[in-house]
Amino acid sequence: MTAQLIDGNALSRQLRSNVAERAIALKARGITPGLAVVLVGDNPASQVYVRNKVKACHDAGLHSVLEQYPADLGEAELLARVEALNNDPAIHGILVQLPLPTHIDAQKVIEAISPAKDVDGFHIASAGALMTGMPGFWPCTPYGCMKMLESIGYDLRGKHAVVIGRSNIVGKPMALMLLAKDATVTVCHSRTKDLKAQTLQADVIVAAVGKRNVLTADMVKPGAVVLDVGMNHNDEGKLCGDVDFEGVKTVASHITPVPGGVGPMTITMLLVNTLEAAERAAAA
Repeated sequence: MTAQLIDGNALSRQLRSNVAERAIALKARGITPGLAVVLVGDNPASQVYVRNKVKACHDAGLHSVLEQYPADLGEAELLARVEALNNDPAIHGILVQLPLPTHIDAQKVIEAISPAKDVDGFHIASAGALMTGMPGFWPCTPYGCMKMLESIGYDLRGKHAVVIGRSNIVGKPMALMLLAKDATVTVCHSRTKDLKAQTLQADVIVAAVGKRNVLTADMVKPGAVVLDVGMNHNDEGKLCGDVDFEGVKTVASHITPVPGGVGPMTITMLLVNTLEAAERAAAA
């Protein structure tokens, strides 16, 4: 058996065209959805991510503002910029690109963003909303994973899902989203004693640790669905995920490739969240 690929690029195109249509409807009412992206310092990876986010906005007909600051920008000045964006009616979503320089408390900056504009879903109010099933913004990467499962018509009710990784950005919110769809969820991490024993029971596996070959074919039960959130480089310098793709695709029923899997979905869900923020503001 060779696993079917869940194509993140194709699904992204579909979702982004829906965002573009909804943006046109809002513009007809005089509202252009707006995203502010704030970049502090000159981390090369961050610069690439930020460029991609801004381009995706423009392509979908959203207004996007990129604010770039030198690495020595003070914390108080950054907090003042966030507050100004909170009060700007043309901006519906605010994203502060992480990591921030070490002299700035990233959590403090995230908490300064208005929850109504927290399109990254990192604010504790957003985390609390996810935890309790209240309306809020879901973190983009796990939200994208849920859309991928939805795209293959996968019914999570009663299924056993194993999430490898417990970060606030992916692992924890992923577990909560799966739980909300009635899956039985196990969260594994670096201290888990026997990872293979856990993953062999799983109907769905989400690998999100940032470590190559954390999941190999002998750890996957036949027919499982595997979502690979990892971003690593192999010995040849090529982009790869956390999953041994060539091995696991012979056992799984569905698998996401890297690149072209979860990655494009992350930016797509950022656009969805920004659009929803604008729709909520319009309805208020």
